Amino acid sequence: MVFRLLIRTFAANMPFPIHINIVDLVFKGMLIGMIASAPMGPVGILCVQRTLNKGRLFGLATGVGAAVSDIIYAGITGFGMAFVMDFINNEQNKFYLQIAGSVLLLAFGLYTWRMDPTKNMHQSGQQKGSLWYNMWTAFLVTFSNPLIVFLFMALFAQFAFVIPDRPFEMLIGFASIVGGALLWWYGLSWLVDKVRTIFDTQGIRIINQVIGAVVTLFSVISLFGTVTNLFRFF
Repeated sequence: MVFRLLIRTFAANMPFPIHINIVDLVFKGMLIGMIASAPMGPVGILCVQRTLNKGRLFGLATGVGAAVSDIIYAGITGFGMAFVMDFINNEQNKFYLQIAGSVLLLAFGLYTWRMDPTKNMHQSGQQKGSLWYNMWTAFLVTFSNPLIVFLFMALFAQFAFVIPDRPFEMLIGFASIVGGALLWWYGLSWLVDKVRTIFDTQGIRIINQVIGAVVTLFSVISLFGTVTNLFRFF
C-alpha cells in the first residue's frame, strides 16, 4: 500500500535505527484511531451539528477534543495490558485473544449498524463560542464514556498492538492512534461541510450504517484469518 511505502521510506531515512515493526505499528495505530472514532456516538453527532451550525473549523475542534480523550483511554488500556505481556506473548493465548478481539469487534460493528444515533440527539446551539470551548466540551462528552476501554482492548488484542520493552516504538504507535483519529474527524467535518445543503438526520444514519458494515466485514475477515491461519494481514 502507498501509505505503508511512505512510512517505510520515512523510517529508512531516519538518522537512528528504528525497529522494522514500526511500519506496521504506525499502520495499526492509524486504523485503531479511525475505528475508535468512526461510530456516530454523541460526540460524532456533536461534530456534525457544529459543522453544520458553526462551520467546519468548529466541527474539527470538536473532533480534536474527542481525540485527546481517546488517547488517554488508549494509554490506560495499553499500560494495563503491559502488565500481562507474558500472558499475551504466549502464542496460544495470543490466538485466543485475537479470536476474542474479532468477536468483540463483530458485536461492536453489528451494534453500530443497528443503532439509531439520532434517537437521543440534542441540537447544538447556534452560539459559536471559542474553539477551546468546543474542544473542551467534546473532550468531556467523550471522556464520560469509559466503556471505550473495552473497544481499545479488543483492537489492541486483534492487532497485537502492545510491544513490551519498546518505549520509543510504542510512543510512535500511540501518536499514530491520535493521527488516525484526527484524520477521521478532519474527513468527517470536510464531508459534512461539502454536503451541508443536503445533509440531514438520514445522512447521519447512513454514515453510521456504512461504518457498522465496514467494521463488521473487517471483523469477519480477521476472525476467518485467525481461525484458519491461512493468512495474516496484521
